[in-house]
Amino acid sequence: MSSTLARTMSSHDDTGALIPDLPLPIVRSPMLDSRGQLVAYELLFHRDELGPDAEATLMRRLLATITDGVMTRLVRGNRAFLRLSRDLLMEQTDVLAHHPRLGIIVDPTSISDAALVPRLQQLAQRGCALLLDLSELDANTDEPYGNLEPLLAMATHVRLDAGALDARTLAMRSTELHARGLDVIAGFVDDYEIYSRCQHLPVQAIQGRYLLLPEQFEVPVLTASRVSLLRLMNALQENNPGPVELGEIIRDDAVLSYKLLGCVNSAYFALPRQLKSIQQAAIFFGVARMRNWIYTMMLGGMDDRPPELLRAALIRAHMCEKLAQDMPVKYQDMAFMAGLLSLLDTLMCAPMEFVLSHLPLAPEIHEALVEDRGPFAAPLRQIYIWEAGELGATDVQPQDIERMSAIYLESTEWADQVYNFANRQAY
Repeated sequence: MSSTLARTMSSHDDTGALIPDLPLPIVRSPMLDSRGQLVAYELLFHRDELGPDAEATLMRRLLATITDGVMTRLVRGNRAFLRLSRDLLMEQTDVLAHHPRLGIIVDPTSISDAALVPRLQQLAQRGCALLLDLSELDANTDEPYGNLEPLLAMATHVRLDAGALDARTLAMRSTELHARGLDVIAGFVDDYEIYSRCQHLPVQAIQGRYLLLPEQFEVPVLTASRVSLLRLMNALQENNPGPVELGEIIRDDAVLSYKLLGCVNSAYFALPRQLKSIQQAAIFFGVARMRNWIYTMMLGGMDDRPPELLRAALIRAHMCEKLAQDMPVKYQDMAFMAGLLSLLDTLMCAPMEFVLSHLPLAPEIHEALVEDRGPFAAPLRQIYIWEAGELGATDVQPQDIERMSAIYLESTEWADQVYNFANRQAY
């Protein structure tokens, strides 16, 4: 993995004090269009848990990642929005102007800052996208924008709190803002009831926890392609196959074999020699790890689910494996599987217990995914809390934040790399 991504370059603030060479406590939250395709990321920072003296240091480290291109790699060149401190906005607009894919989230309270408003106007004139976050406005007022017209005039995007607005108000405000030429983001879409309100509105993107939640069906039905996928997953678990058997199981799936060998032989892994068969790869990496890789390619290649959902499953797998490094060896490969399958119900559009009934998984994995207990329950809870940005609700220590930051950033780069191979076309 790139050491630059995991740990930002050391630099100095204006006083000459050394900025610690620590990973950024960051999470990327996708904004997706109605087809599930990525429009932009919001980069969320775990700030409140770092203490009052850490804000300036965090912002300086953030600036270093923007300057050396690390932030661009984190978002894969896509548009990304982030909140910056007032001081950084006042001092570093030139840096932002040179990174047109990075946009700024602006709070309505900025309108009362006589010095900041001209600076935001300057950024807008230089082509920096501004997202005006309207989620804190009174949901019941008849005049929600009040004195915000100057900010609306310079913004390219606005975000509404879709969870706080009733269906009529959400439709009215999104239509009005869209008619002004603004790209509307429906935010805080945390369940499928709210999602259904947004699907046919004039919004460019939808953002929220809905993406990681399974849709509710009275009678779960698996499509033919998903039944086939589960059968292959089942075969990989039954009878404890060795390297030869593993190769035979996927021998007839030329596309899967192509993707798998392309991935393990990529420059990312820098192997000493090229692996020419699944059997060789299983001997080199070990059967358990190779089986995890096959699962990864299978799930990552599902073309009827949002790509960001598939990436989320891969990120969880790698994070869970890293968090399990202090566990007994037999649990470490199982931890990867627990993380990867933690979104299986959402990927399959069926209840978790129903889907797992088709797989002969280890009891420890089943316990974690269905009953929230066993050795993998705790690391999975850590991952869920990190994803949701809810560290403030836990008794978290600074060293825990540092560790999770490094693991998340490494897992994100790994997931992006592997996903590219999982979706590669064989020719």
